[in-house]
Amino acid sequence: MDSSSKVWLVFVVLAGLCWGVYVPLIAQGGKELKSSYGGFLCVGIAYFLIAILFPLGVFWMRGSFPKFTVPGATFATLAGVAGALGALCVIFATFEFKGPRIFVGPLIFAMAPVINTLVSLFWHPAEGYFHFELKGAPDWKLYVGIVLAGVGAFLVLYSKEETEAVGAPRPAAVAPAPAEMKNTQN
Repeated sequence: MDSSSKVWLVFVVLAGLCWGVYVPLIAQGGKELKSSYGGFLCVGIAYFLIAILFPLGVFWMRGSFPKFTVPGATFATLAGVAGALGALCVIFATFEFKGPRIFVGPLIFAMAPVINTLVSLFWHPAEGYFHFELKGAPDWKLYVGIVLAGVGAFLVLYSKEETEAVGAPRPAAVAPAPAEMKNTQN
């Protein structure tokens, strides 16, 4: 395959679309099922259908199965654990603890790329499973992107607080006493 191909960007956009609708879909699913754990179970069924049956079909069609190693299976399974725990945390944030999904999603998806970037900057498992080191300073634009993601998360939280303040009941206006009215007319 041509290394200058940008086909991978199509899958980046598709992953962004899928993960971008995840929080609203799981929140609505849990609400309709009247059980956040029922929604989580449905997520598990979807994972079974897509993440187990699809690769098995690909292995069968290609006539080869991967060589499973302890480190490979361990890290790949930990990725699944991270994904499942993340999904469970979304359920806790939106359904169990009533976080508004309009704010939960942006906060999660502003924080995730920053964490991914920092881990990828320092962790070099090809040189040893637990080899951590900063290899060369990234371009300044990476740091600006991290700061902007932080600013974006701040703005989401600020917007949430502002929205809640606007929706809060305002104190009733107190009519001035007649003596005060007389003083203001002079």
